[in-house]
Amino acid sequence: MFGIILINKPLEMTSHDVVGILRKRFNTKRIGHAGTLDPMATGLLVLAVGPATRFLQYLPLEPKVYIAKVEFGKSTNSFDQEGEVTEEHPVPDNLHDQLANVLPTMIGFQEQLPPMFSAVKVKGQPLYKYARMGEEIERKTRRIFISRLDVLETTHNTVTLEIECSGGTYVRTIAHDLGQKIGCGAFLAGLVRTKVGRFSVEGTSGPKDETLSPLITLREALAPMEERQLSELEYARVQNGGHIANSGSEAEFVTLISPNNEVVSVAAVDGNLLRPQCVIPIESLHNEEL
Repeated sequence: MFGIILINKPLEMTSHDVVGILRKRFNTKRIGHAGTLDPMATGLLVLAVGPATRFLQYLPLEPKVYIAKVEFGKSTNSFDQEGEVTEEHPVPDNLHDQLANVLPTMIGFQEQLPPMFSAVKVKGQPLYKYARMGEEIERKTRRIFISRLDVLETTHNTVTLEIECSGGTYVRTIAHDLGQKIGCGAFLAGLVRTKVGRFSVEGTSGPKDETLSPLITLREALAPMEERQLSELEYARVQNGGHIANSGSEAEFVTLISPNNEVVSVAAVDGNLLRPQCVIPIESLHNEEL
């Protein structure tokens, strides 16, 4: 059994908790996820079951879309509601107008500094371990892209935003930066991930629901990656780890389809050659994919 499953992660559950629950339900250790959600966040987790875990890196997982609630007037050391308050300032009466001026400046490519309370590793240790010891570590910015920041709702001290951004973006940092730009501080008070690439949270199940969301075939999940149908000879060569001739593809990667119309590999395009990067074992293909 292998494929992709979409799960709606509940509040206060870690992404690893979800993996643990599904490992028991599917009776396999081979389950992985694409993109962690903090315990305070809910929404879409894309997970792979069985040999499909090796293909997570090739799935179309961008952009990501979030619904974020940002509260103004306070800053916290974790940039979210679970941290300690570090600053408090009055919220301006014209918050809505200031947001209209500030939000457009945050669209496009940005250099974002990861928060100290994050899993980014420095000298072999995640930043949150340094943060818990009260240490501030020098971090490198990462280049992100924010497609849109749409205002859904505002109150006297909060704004609810729909955010479309690249992978690796910290929404907590967006909230913190908004507070700094407006001058009163802000933190992330709630977060829901609604989309990852073309995958949506709509219609998904929770990890403990009686009936889980149906598995998505690897072929469907890898779309719209270019496909290459293999001959019997090419299929045998790929199964043995060999490369095959490129018949004109100019893509970066190509999905290799067996004579039985099953995904057998993803290959890197290397000039006149297709070089398989990962191959599904024959014994897995002989079992039902779903």
